[in-house]
Amino acid sequence: MDVFHSEAFSSKIKKLMEENHVPGFSIAIVHGDKVASAGYGYADVELSKPCTADTLFDIASSSKSLTAAAVALLTDDDEKYPEVRYEAIVSHLLPDDFVMPKPKYTESVTVEDILSHRSGMPRHDLSYFGQQASRPDNLRSVTRNLRNLAVAAPLRVKYMYCNMMYTVAAHLIEVKAQQSFSSFLEERFFQPLGMESTSVQPSRARAKGFGERMAKGHYWDKEKSTNCGFEAPECPEGEGAGSISTSANDFIKWAKALLRNEGPISKEVYEGLVRLRTITNPDAKGLEPFESPVFYTAGLEVYYYRGHTVVGHDGMITGFQSLFFFLPELDLGVVMFSNSADADPIHSFVRRELIDAVLRERGEFPAESLSLNEKEKDKKSEEPEKKKDEEPQPQVTPLNAYVGTYWNPGYHSFTVQLKDEKLFIDAGDRSFGSTLTFEHKSDQTKYIAHLRDNYEGEDEELRAEFVFEGDRAMKLGILIEPELKDELIWFSRSEGDA
Repeated sequence: MDVFHSEAFSSKIKKLMEENHVPGFSIAIVHGDKVASAGYGYADVELSKPCTADTLFDIASSSKSLTAAAVALLTDDDEKYPEVRYEAIVSHLLPDDFVMPKPKYTESVTVEDILSHRSGMPRHDLSYFGQQASRPDNLRSVTRNLRNLAVAAPLRVKYMYCNMMYTVAAHLIEVKAQQSFSSFLEERFFQPLGMESTSVQPSRARAKGFGERMAKGHYWDKEKSTNCGFEAPECPEGEGAGSISTSANDFIKWAKALLRNEGPISKEVYEGLVRLRTITNPDAKGLEPFESPVFYTAGLEVYYYRGHTVVGHDGMITGFQSLFFFLPELDLGVVMFSNSADADPIHSFVRRELIDAVLRERGEFPAESLSLNEKEKDKKSEEPEKKKDEEPQPQVTPLNAYVGTYWNPGYHSFTVQLKDEKLFIDAGDRSFGSTLTFEHKSDQTKYIAHLRDNYEGEDEELRAEFVFEGDRAMKLGILIEPELKDELIWFSRSEGDA
């Protein structure tokens, strides 16, 4: 494809990387019988290590495509796994582990439901613990904790993205296949497709001898005007939902297998994966020009651009971002990875540029779309002005009255402490490590909890409230899960702190 090798294409990517503080970017494409790849910038800014198409990235939720495909292989094997079907009730397959908070969900949620984000369970991402915790979670414990977490929608009514349901899927694979999730992927996908440098978890990539090829995650420090790097996180409790390390040169083999129905991806397996199941944006607001609403299938998203089917998935965690897509009618597949979570403008440019280039080659001559700068301008002009907050009332009640450990069955314990004369929670032991700093608003009980990622990001403001008994706070409610609308998640003071 001429445009991929053009100086204008490379220059635009480099310009967008600079504008958005993206230190490293890797891309691979397959079109017809040609495969090409390239790397830009740095895998590690501090060491000035170049980023190449063989650099390894944490691809976050793009991993879900492999998890769904692993389940699809079970559904396709009538001899070994006759009970595993898309329509099978998950609690019948995992009777001791999969229990939802309401019996009707437990007895109704199917394999298809957990793979298409229509189980009614929201994200609850702060409910599970990472490897830095005193008692880290694993696939089974995350699955078993679902019974303690609130659902936010009726079953199969609303698209509601939930990482934990993909952890359930990984647990299901381990239980049925009687081997680790990582081993299953190695045997059934990575080895057959020649994805030799692809692994589940950074530690496995290092064990294979690929430590020097791993990109560091980066975030932009506005105050210091510099990119700060950190090692890709180890997250076994999140397997199934993410945590795959791979390169553009490796992952294009996976995109190609889906595109061409090759290797372990038979036509039947592929058709099961791309069946339209949930509309992610049913109100169809904010659509890009010439694009349809997006449908979630099983570990993949499908939409239509200028009448052509586009299939793929993206992924993002702090310090990393990924996107892969393919168009069966155009025989085109693209993989993009970056070691920054701010690569959206690059993805948008590359996606349209490459697809439109193929359409031009076919003589379909698409009209020119808005430039990226014009799009940004339009978006900014549409943003509503922020309302000015009411002046907060002064804090009168001594802060020690709030300090203590609070417990919730699904989220376990949060310890409220004092830091810089503010109420503070260190949630760094969670998979999504973060902190909450409380700002008093009114009545000595109502607060704004500023949720901040341990590395980067703007504060997310959450409504919080304390309930007093006498002169001591005994309950803490936080609107941690936005899908629950105005329903706070309540924590009770632990007996030892009463």
